[in-house]
Amino acid sequence: MTRINRRHFIAAGSVAATASAFGLARARAQEGVNFAGQTIEWTIPFSEGGGSDVWARFYAPYLGRHLPGGPNVIVRNVPGGGSITGTNEFVARAQPDGLSLLGTSGSTQFPFLLGDPRVQYDYAKLQPALVSPTGGVVYIPASFGVEDAAQLGQLTDRELVYASQGATSLDLVPMLAFLVMGLNVRHVFGMTGRGDGRLAFERGEATIDYQTSSAYLTNVVPLVEAGDAVPLFSWGVLDGQGNVQRDPTFPDLPHFVEAYEMMHGSKPSGVEFDAYKAFFGSGFAAQKPAMLPEGTPPEIVAAYRKAFADAVADPDLQANKGDVLGEYQQAVGEDVAGLYEVATSIDPKAREWVRQYLTENHNVRF
Repeated sequence: MTRINRRHFIAAGSVAATASAFGLARARAQEGVNFAGQTIEWTIPFSEGGGSDVWARFYAPYLGRHLPGGPNVIVRNVPGGGSITGTNEFVARAQPDGLSLLGTSGSTQFPFLLGDPRVQYDYAKLQPALVSPTGGVVYIPASFGVEDAAQLGQLTDRELVYASQGATSLDLVPMLAFLVMGLNVRHVFGMTGRGDGRLAFERGEATIDYQTSSAYLTNVVPLVEAGDAVPLFSWGVLDGQGNVQRDPTFPDLPHFVEAYEMMHGSKPSGVEFDAYKAFFGSGFAAQKPAMLPEGTPPEIVAAYRKAFADAVADPDLQANKGDVLGEYQQAVGEDVAGLYEVATSIDPKAREWVRQYLTENHNVRF
C-alpha cells in the first residue's frame, strides 16, 4: 500500500469539525430540505453520448429517487472549449439553491491544474457530492519478451512509441508515468480517441499503450489471450485516505507505484512524481466529480451527499451499473472531500515543472 502525499488535505481537527458540521446538516436536511415538484438541472460540459454524459444520465434517475421530495433530474449538455465553456457558465450563473449541479471530468480538471488562462472556475469553492473513479491498464507487445514490470529495465535503451490524443489531454498521465519510469517514449499526437491508439498498437505503429478498464477488457484481453500483448500495470485507485490501491477490476496487476518499485527497487519521488500524482488523481482515481455551486447551504450539500450514498447502495443501481461504473468504489459521504481534494489540487512547484516540461518538450503554450 502506498500513500499519496496528502499535505493539501484538511488537518485532522478540521476534518472532525467538518464531519460534525455535516452530521448536524444531515439532521437538518432530513427535517427541512425538500425538492418536491422541483427540477434539478445537472450541467455536463460535454456533448451527448460521451463518457461524462452517459455517467450523469445513468445516475440522474437514482439521484432524483433519493433526494428529499423525489425531484426530476435532467441533464443539460453545454459542450465547447474542451469542457471549459460549460463549466465557466455554470460557475457564473448557477444559484446555490440545490437546483443546479455540475459534473466534470479529468479533461476539465487538467486545464485548472495547469493554470489555463481560459479557466474561470475554482474547484476549491465548489461543493462536492460525489466522486467517481475509473481505471486503465498499460500494455506492450509480447514480442518484446518482457513478462512483467520487473523486467521493464530491458526496454530502457529502446525507443517506444505511444499514440496520443494530445500533450494536455488525459494522455498527460501516461506521458508523465513513462517519464517517471525512465522509459524512452516518443509521443505521436493526433489520435481522436484511445481506440485509435489501440488500432495503432495492433498495426505495430505504437509499441506501448493504455486503455481504460472497459476498453481493455473488451479489446485488449483478446490480444493478451492470443499471445500478442502483455499487461504491465494498472494506474491503480485511491481509497478515501489517499492511499494507492490495486485496481479492483485488475487485482492481479501491480499499480503504477508498485510497478516502479518492481523495476527500480525503490519508491518513486521527486517533482516529476508529484506532477504524475496530481494528474493521475485527477484523470483516473477521482475522474468525475459532481458538485454544487459555491455558497450552497450545508444542509443542501448534506442532502445531496446522502442521496448519492443512498443511490450507490440502491440494489437496482448495483444490478445495472455495468461498464458505466464498473467495480470501482464510488466516493460518497465522508470519503468525498478527501478524494475531491486529490483531483483538484497540485503543488505549485509541480505545476510549474509540468508547464515548463510541456513547453520545452511539446511546444505547449500557456
